[in-house]
Amino acid sequence: MNIKIDDLTKVYRSKFFRTSTVALDHLSLTIEVGMFGLLGPNGAGKTTLLRVLATLLPPTSGAAYVGDWKVDDRNQKWNIRAHLGYLPQEIQLYDNLSAREFLAFVAALKQIPVEERGQQIRRMLEWTGLSEVASRKIKTYSGGMKRRLGVAQALIGNPKVVIVDEPTAGLDPQERVRFRNLLVDLAREKLVLLSSHITEDIAQTCSRLAVLDHGQLRFHGSIQMLLQATAGRVWEFTAADHSVRERDNLRVVAITHTEQGTHYRVLAEEKPTVDAVSASPTVEDAYLWLIQPRNS
Repeated sequence: MNIKIDDLTKVYRSKFFRTSTVALDHLSLTIEVGMFGLLGPNGAGKTTLLRVLATLLPPTSGAAYVGDWKVDDRNQKWNIRAHLGYLPQEIQLYDNLSAREFLAFVAALKQIPVEERGQQIRRMLEWTGLSEVASRKIKTYSGGMKRRLGVAQALIGNPKVVIVDEPTAGLDPQERVRFRNLLVDLAREKLVLLSSHITEDIAQTCSRLAVLDHGQLRFHGSIQMLLQATAGRVWEFTAADHSVRERDNLRVVAITHTEQGTHYRVLAEEKPTVDAVSASPTVEDAYLWLIQPRNS
């Protein structure tokens, strides 16, 4: 099951202040089965797009489809919800329930047949590594455990499309790696749309991605294509002059102090210093190059 987005626009209007904000600006994009990354800074429109795809927010204009169903069609959106698992950035968990009780509640809301609920819940608890703590109250869980429980609830009903919004925010490195591995395993059979502002999460899990900035699509393609687009624009050099950071024709992405001086990694169209050497771009380099102000 694929996702198709065609000239999608979402505008938030304030009647009180008589102002409007364009959150999504004429997006067109196709997402196929597998792991797909949605990368962008805070406020780029990522969460708005996910909420539109999850049928929780109507678009202002344009269209979006999950499978053959239109997200803002009053009748078709129920078909989408039956095939969709959604993990929002802030998930509502009931702290006084155990994980097993919470998943049973979710299964009932999703109208999973009673005879299937027990098996699905056991499978999700095992897959997310929560079986041994399934009887503990959720309020005793760590942030990573709560995130894994969020994935488990999203997967109740065996959805074909799974959407996760900033799932690793606030997690320690070990939990982040564990969580990313869960999503990659999941993407073998499903479309998994991972939204994040953390470049490492996208680089370590996705072969294809889109970059959003101020509601506009800056890039859509493979990781390799993204890196190629930034080739020849990443430079490294050592200098004692601290005014490097103030130059308008480059963007400093990393600074390291050494015995020889200050080592800089920068983005620039042309070689910034005589002794600068070209460096292979990372996903972070490419991302920062895409979203920098156009006049810099």
